[in-house]
Amino acid sequence: MEKPHKSAALPLALAYAALIVYASLYPFADWRDQGIAPWAYLSAPWPKYWTGFDFAINVVGYVPFGFLCALVVLRTRPDAGVWRAVLRASAAGAAIAFAMETLQSYLPARIPSNVDLGLNTAGAIVGAVLAAGLERIGAVAHWSRARSQWFVEEARGGFVLLALWPFALLFPAAVTFGLGQVFERLEGAISEWLLDTPFIDWLPVRQFELEPLVPAVELLCVLLGALVPCLLGYLVARSAVQRAVLLPLILLGGVAASALSAALSYGPDHAWAWLDLPVQVGLAAALFAGVLLLFAPRRLCAALLLVGLVLQLSLLNQAPESAYFAQTLATWEQGRFIRFHGLAQWLGWVWPFAVLAYVVAALSRRARPNGDTAA
Repeated sequence: MEKPHKSAALPLALAYAALIVYASLYPFADWRDQGIAPWAYLSAPWPKYWTGFDFAINVVGYVPFGFLCALVVLRTRPDAGVWRAVLRASAAGAAIAFAMETLQSYLPARIPSNVDLGLNTAGAIVGAVLAAGLERIGAVAHWSRARSQWFVEEARGGFVLLALWPFALLFPAAVTFGLGQVFERLEGAISEWLLDTPFIDWLPVRQFELEPLVPAVELLCVLLGALVPCLLGYLVARSAVQRAVLLPLILLGGVAASALSAALSYGPDHAWAWLDLPVQVGLAAALFAGVLLLFAPRRLCAALLLVGLVLQLSLLNQAPESAYFAQTLATWEQGRFIRFHGLAQWLGWVWPFAVLAYVVAALSRRARPNGDTAA
């Protein structure tokens, strides 16, 4: 009997819970007891000021969490029943929503709200009911069968990383698809930490100024940045047919996320301003390389992914941050983006290194029979 696949729902639910905590408690500063009971908001009157955006985001923001929690129960406890899965997922959504609103009582910059609590819980219920409905009509079972046919057994980590890639692209970078550009920021942070200490003299002084990338190198970085998630998808796909389906989907996801990022940062009129000639050629080259590698063995794809990612990180970290970084940061730190700019930026910094760790771990596993080729 074939060993069942591990579900990606649990790590995705945990990752989404971390997103909720970040969005609810940002900026994590000035914690204090404000002299009121932390649950006093439960009996507060309806807030005087609210917008349709606030209403929608509080509902929609918890729908994926309820959906994923219900899937976790359905996958790990199939004997629990559909409606028990809905109940447990709804309870989990209500619990985390209550915890976040209660903790906001200790943050002067945040205002706990019983309306937000109700909307968050409603969102979790909607997501859980949606998962239950899909289970009822057999969609979840169909997905499980399709996953067994399309993807390798140890695909969970790759799924999570692929799901996070578009979110990592939301904070604009100096180069399109250029994630992991940390050298300049890390250098500045270390210098600040060591300032006024004897250890500041231990810090090597950079003898050169970081120079912007020339168009040819920018093109190469775009090519590698677009190809890396495609190769990651190739590692979890069973055959060349599945790879051929994943290739355009992954590239279209990256293009859509980059367009959304530009629209959020600079306005809808500039949604496609980033799609200049080097980016267009780099995308086309990534698509061409992806087609050439459709039948490549998995271990070769993993090795190429590692080489390409290390090369891209090396090139990106020899260039300064975008000239528009300060403008972008100011835009994201105001209004609706204040809860998410830091998280998106951290995802952009960390995602390539998480992929490196995942692929190295995958290569270190003992090769399974008939598991080294895409055919």
